[in-house]
Amino acid sequence: MIEIDDLHKRYGDKTALTGVSFAVKPGEMFGFVGANGAGKTTTMRILMGVLAADSGQVRWDGRPLTFEDRRKFGYMPEERGLYQKMKVSEQVQYFGRLNGMSAAQAAKATADLLERLSLTERAGDEVGALSLGNQQRVQLAVALVHGPEVLVLDEPFSGLDPIAVDALAEVLLERRSAGVPVLFSSHQLDLVERLCDSVGIISAGRMVASDTVEELRAREGRRLLKVVVRDAAPGWTAGLGGNITEKGDEVLFADVNGSDQEILRAATKAGTVEHFGWERPTLTEIFREAVA
Repeated sequence: MIEIDDLHKRYGDKTALTGVSFAVKPGEMFGFVGANGAGKTTTMRILMGVLAADSGQVRWDGRPLTFEDRRKFGYMPEERGLYQKMKVSEQVQYFGRLNGMSAAQAAKATADLLERLSLTERAGDEVGALSLGNQQRVQLAVALVHGPEVLVLDEPFSGLDPIAVDALAEVLLERRSAGVPVLFSSHQLDLVERLCDSVGIISAGRMVASDTVEELRAREGRRLLKVVVRDAAPGWTAGLGGNITEKGDEVLFADVNGSDQEILRAATKAGTVEHFGWERPTLTEIFREAVA
């Protein structure tokens, strides 16, 4: 298990992190979300030893993380670091060898990954000749080639088309199923909600929420009552309690104080009720509330 414990970091007069703490368990996918400049990249750089924290600790299996531990990690930095003149296959194999693989192991792992990420036909191309999306795929292959025991990925889905997103998601889910802790940051909150077991929300260098996706959604006190009434007469919601938002036939009731049965009776009288139920907040809505 990876544990981030009470990290603090300052750059001169600017405070980057204030007491950041969370954990990623074996076989867990953890989504790290926050606005630009919130502290995600700084946290990941400290985790990988690129930066030193002013105070706090990163632990692996209950002990301080070492250089040798980090060699077993797969890391994708925010600022990509590929050799533009090196061919795709050679590049991925090179990083495999740097991480201790034999030539044969690196070649096989590279071939497998290039196929999974739809890069086989570009294996002999120079990286600099690829589109930005394909360069992103190569960077992901570099992070994955040595079969890491932990994955730390900073915006891995940025710039990928939907097909590439699905391919990468499948690879990450396989690694998670094999017991690998996976930590990645992303601004695509719908993707985080779909893939992740747990989520940490950071704002201005502080963790403002961290839990499983289900617990965060269940904990959020504000619920929406969604009602869809076909062919309803205009103004049927007049006099009903709560904060009401109408979108055509769909009506959302927030902060309902009275009985939802009163709303149901009014909806039934107004027309054909096609949907009536409580909606839990999405991760996007939780994020907005948390960082407000």
